[in-house]
Amino acid sequence: MSNKPHIKLSPWQQKLHEVIFEADTRAGKWFDILLLILIILSVITVMLESVPSIDILYGEELRVLEWVFTLLFTLEYIARLISIGKPLKYVFSFYGIIDFISIMPTYLGIFITGTHTLSIIRSIRLLRVFRILKLTQFIGEANVLTKALKASRAKIIVFLFAVLSLTFILGTLMYLIESPESGFTSIPISIYWAIVTLTTVGYGDIAPATVIGQTLASFIMIIGYAIIAVPTGIVGAELSKTNLNSNTQACKSCSQEGHDDNAVHCKYCGSKL
Repeated sequence: MSNKPHIKLSPWQQKLHEVIFEADTRAGKWFDILLLILIILSVITVMLESVPSIDILYGEELRVLEWVFTLLFTLEYIARLISIGKPLKYVFSFYGIIDFISIMPTYLGIFITGTHTLSIIRSIRLLRVFRILKLTQFIGEANVLTKALKASRAKIIVFLFAVLSLTFILGTLMYLIESPESGFTSIPISIYWAIVTLTTVGYGDIAPATVIGQTLASFIMIIGYAIIAVPTGIVGAELSKTNLNSNTQACKSCSQEGHDDNAVHCKYCGSKL
């Protein structure tokens, strides 16, 4: 148990926290459903504003709607800050950063033209749907996938550096083999071709013309298929080691989630759940 002092919330703050951060109560569920509807409507508003014909006819109305949504999201952001014991923990959390970024473009639009269109980032907040609909099996699986990705990131980083080194070598070889007339005018261009070919994208803007170059290209294509399977295997191996966790409770002090099913205290700040 942590020896850190716990920040006590007043009764109204606890009630506000229950409504905003928890989806286990009727009020909390309806709050999150309403929030999702507002997010969807705000994203649609930004999308419609980007259509010239619609903007000409309803541009002013859409901009008014955008300001209404922004003000509502601003009030929601403030409510989240005052309903937890450690507001800074929420400010620098994943959802805290997303919530802040989602309301800033409209305000920045006052000084910088066009930034309000960045409000489309609010669509990321739709990730809350997993908490709202109480699909605990998906929440648990999302937690498992997150843990597996974190556990395998070192291996994936080493793998990516190996692939990057391979593209440098193969690109340089192709530059030596092919002539500028085939499009391989420099080593960077040849490396670009190697990346496109190795990832099996194949834009077709550059192609080898010699037999040796085509042979090397075929070799790179085959390697590309093998490489695609490596990250999947790394993550898959970690997934098999990770335990399923379906706890959706948010800490009242730091707003962090992802606690063990039988947790009594927050594993991030030590506060009682």
